[in-house]
Amino acid sequence: MTLGQADVVTYDVAAVRAHFPALDAGYAHFDGPGGSQVPRAVAEAVAGALVAPLANRGRVTAGERAADEIVVAARRAVADLLGADPGGVVFGRSMTQITFDFARTLAATWAPGDEVVVSSLDHDANVRPWLIAAEAVGAEVRWAEFDPATAELSADAVAAVLSPRTRLVAVTAASNLLGTCPPVRAIADLAHDAGALVYVDAVHAAAHLPLHIDSLGADFLVCSPYKFLGPHCGVLAAAPALLEELRPQKLLPSTNVVPERFELGTLPYELLAGTTAAIDFLAGLGTGASRRDRLVTAMSAIGAHEDRLRRRIEDGLAALPGVTVLSRAAQRTPTLLATFADRDPADAYAFLAERGVHAPAGSFYALEPSRRLGLGDTGALRIGLAPYVDDNDVDRLLGGLAEFLGV
Repeated sequence: MTLGQADVVTYDVAAVRAHFPALDAGYAHFDGPGGSQVPRAVAEAVAGALVAPLANRGRVTAGERAADEIVVAARRAVADLLGADPGGVVFGRSMTQITFDFARTLAATWAPGDEVVVSSLDHDANVRPWLIAAEAVGAEVRWAEFDPATAELSADAVAAVLSPRTRLVAVTAASNLLGTCPPVRAIADLAHDAGALVYVDAVHAAAHLPLHIDSLGADFLVCSPYKFLGPHCGVLAAAPALLEELRPQKLLPSTNVVPERFELGTLPYELLAGTTAAIDFLAGLGTGASRRDRLVTAMSAIGAHEDRLRRRIEDGLAALPGVTVLSRAAQRTPTLLATFADRDPADAYAFLAERGVHAPAGSFYALEPSRRLGLGDTGALRIGLAPYVDDNDVDRLLGGLAEFLGV
């Protein structure tokens, strides 16, 4: 989206930070890609749902009605965030759990010799479920490889492994390890031309970018609210008509209505209340007539703030001896992966933690990209930004790394 002059949002990070009680502990958080801190409104929404009358969804008792209203509100909020239809929003314990469930469900429609495309850029949650499901039915797995020199996954790399037997392409909207944002729409168009469905992991992207399921060309779009200031659960969005075609394994008495047929067991109503609160908090940082408009302008403002800090960090790292930044893609989130000459990234992680700066080291379940980068399963130091990170945090990070390197 291109913002008009009247739509430009002034981003006040100090005012944003005042909503996050966890920041009172004094830590500088560069661990957002692993899970963000939450604003007070989210905690209050979770607690409010738990202390009010609550029961399994229905329309008879006050508790039943409260649960039903929480679910309906959460579907609408997620739909606004992702540009989706509320009737196609599915909730689960995590993105990983949802993806395993959908991999099994979709694999039931595959036959031996069918093909599934995964990428070496992806988090294992968008790789392993498809490999396991393909093996179970005799389908073939084909790999689209990213270029470790540029950290880019091109549409051509995906096109090279598509065929008339391709049934699904699984790809990330943004790498949780490198921040790379592949050309998802171009990839989706190629996949659809081949007759395949497209499953997009937006767990990392949803924390930084305004998203729209149709603009991405995604048939399935998954994310996790705890990465964008909410509680721990998972979300999938798809067209209701597509979900109607799928028959998941479920309990006999459970409903066959979409999207509920994909939600196994009782939903965590308090977490869904927190999810709505997180989305409303983000929308409150933007402008516009609708919540969707406010979310788009807010995410654009957050992105500009984070991008400015990312450039500061990149400049600071470039001035430190022996530091290599592996996040090089032209389009990327504010997420930097760094290694150190003759120093273990885990030691940098611990050194910074002792100084109140949280920037973890590892592969973060992104095993395939870590291995392709030559980092094995150990990974590197990941520096990830979030809406509440400010310049003082960046100063502490760069100062801590300079001290670690003896500069």
